[in-house]
Amino acid sequence: MPDPVISAHSLDLTFQTGDGPVHALSDVSLDVNEGEFVSFIGPSGCGKTTFLRCVAALETPTGGTLSINGMTPDEARRARAYGYVFQAAGLYPWRTIGRNVTLPLEIMGYSKADRAQRMQDVLALVELDQFANKYPWQLSGGMQQRASIARALAFDAPILLMDEPFGALDEIVRDRLNEELLALWKRTNKTTLFVTHSIPEAVFLSTKIVVMSPRPGRITDIIDSPLPRDRPLDIRDTPEFLAVAHRVREGLRDGMEAA
Repeated sequence: MPDPVISAHSLDLTFQTGDGPVHALSDVSLDVNEGEFVSFIGPSGCGKTTFLRCVAALETPTGGTLSINGMTPDEARRARAYGYVFQAAGLYPWRTIGRNVTLPLEIMGYSKADRAQRMQDVLALVELDQFANKYPWQLSGGMQQRASIARALAFDAPILLMDEPFGALDEIVRDRLNEELLALWKRTNKTTLFVTHSIPEAVFLSTKIVVMSPRPGRITDIIDSPLPRDRPLDIRDTPEFLAVAHRVREGLRDGMEAA
């Protein structure tokens, strides 16, 4: 069995604030294998985003260990091991979609020709290849998020971190982007960590679902999905899907009661 891509053991994180310490993560242990799609679900403030930020070296744990491909989070950041998709698309309005996508490549020193080729490739992946010369304000919210995903994919990092990227979108757009994201994951086989508050979204997308409790954030359940990789939207009406959703709901309830 190959070593996990991401491995956390007894991870703790306490923030020091003016009102006293805030215990954000407590004794979090989790292994993520190559090519898995892992969703994190739990109430607001339970540490879902904090865990992603620890992986991305944006926060520093105060206890336990965390490795990414055998490296520390900071080493993984310098090795460009991951792309990060935030809750808001975060596109610069004065740059075209194409130039927004190539921005990290410019910072990393890629050649102009390489930037152009990578931009074309990733925009095609998210079905925005006809919009490279448009500006963000000319695109819908869903299209802007697809551009944000393309930007995170531009330097072909093996890990994709996604912090509730579809939370602000309406249900119809969200369903379509869930389908597109699942198809993209199947094509690229990126190891994906995905934060959500939606039980149907977590169950539909994931090979593994991590259920977290209110602060201090702890893992109350880890569910390996029995669903096939090919998942049309109507799989959400099947007994197998509903059984996983029920277990997630029970895990959330147990976490709330234990808090």
